[in-house]
Amino acid sequence: MLISEYLQLRNVSVTTGKASGIPQVNQSGTAESPQSSDFAKELKNQLDALNSSKGVQFSKHAVERLNERNIDLSEDDRLDRLNRAVELAERKGSNDALVMIDTTAFLVSVKNNKVITTLTADDMQGNIFTNIDSTVIM
Repeated sequence: MLISEYLQLRNVSVTTGKASGIPQVNQSGTAESPQSSDFAKELKNQLDALNSSKGVQFSKHAVERLNERNIDLSEDDRLDRLNRAVELAERKGSNDALVMIDTTAFLVSVKNNKVITTLTADDMQGNIFTNIDSTVIM
């Protein structure tokens, strides 16, 4: 529900394919309206604050991965910690960074201020991270 509400704020809809269970992104820019909740309102406020303060953005791919992997950005101040990590990487001159927040990894294009993808601890097993020039552990 968290990512669906995020996508609604971005005017992108995601539906789950009936056969595969894989989220499908509606490219038309129209969003289905999920049920409103206090959490959605709080998330909208946080995203508005981030957009006005030039906080990190998420690629469509990253949003799909957040949804698939049930990664809650509001949990343990992950979004704030992610923004601080990207700022640190930028100050050190990084272009592409692996940001570790607890057991979640974010691959970030620092120069574009955009999260490219996200992984959980289970997804990281046996993977090699290439084309990064720094790692930030928060």
